Amino acid sequence: MQIKTASVAAVSASVSLNIHKGKTKVLKFKAENSNPITLGGETLEDVESFTYLGSIIDEQGGSDADVKTRIGEARATFIQLQNIWDSKQLSTNIKVRIFNTNVKAVQLYGAETWRTTTTTIKKVQVFINSCLRKMLNTDWPDTISNSQLWKRTDQLPAEEEIRKRRCKWIGHTLRKSSNCVTRQALTWNPEGKQKSGKPKNTTSGNRSRHEKDE
Repeated sequence: MQIKTASVAAVSASVSLNIHKGKTKVLKFKAENSNPITLGGETLEDVESFTYLGSIIDEQGGSDADVKTRIGEARATFIQLQNIWDSKQLSTNIKVRIFNTNVKAVQLYGAETWRTTTTTIKKVQVFINSCLRKMLNTDWPDTISNSQLWKRTDQLPAEEEIRKRRCKWIGHTLRKSSNCVTRQALTWNPEGKQKSGKPKNTTSGNRSRHEKDE
């Protein structure tokens, strides 16, 4: 990793680009080598997680932290728009459209690359259902089933929506040139031995399952 970092710095410098040492962080994922990474004689900071393009990357390699943050930000947005959900002048159709573009878009940002689990899907779905019920003012005892709720608000189950988003993103990525970094990252098979136990869910694993389903 030290060699690659130095190489990137050298190539960047050749075209008058400099790497900002203070803004550059190092996150090691299952790395056996714990030696610090240096750049220009300065040691780069080791971190357990960082935010890149709005998504949280952590040393566990999962999506739990990102999903939790996304739900928190979506909840804050939903609360800010409370006057819209309480409005008697706006139709349910208008409220749902506002919800999709202002709340749901925040919650599912980056969902195409989430390492989804049953727990992850459940958390996402519980939040969406809660928002939709508040919009329709269907609190206990005037409850309706989830299927009725989704039908009245023209919503797909969270698992199906995330699956469709992922398939669309994968298709878009695989149509890119073979030397595209994004495509290479998607199809990359890292070397190394897998630890004992049940294999973790991965993006490539999700892709394989989607292809079988199709």
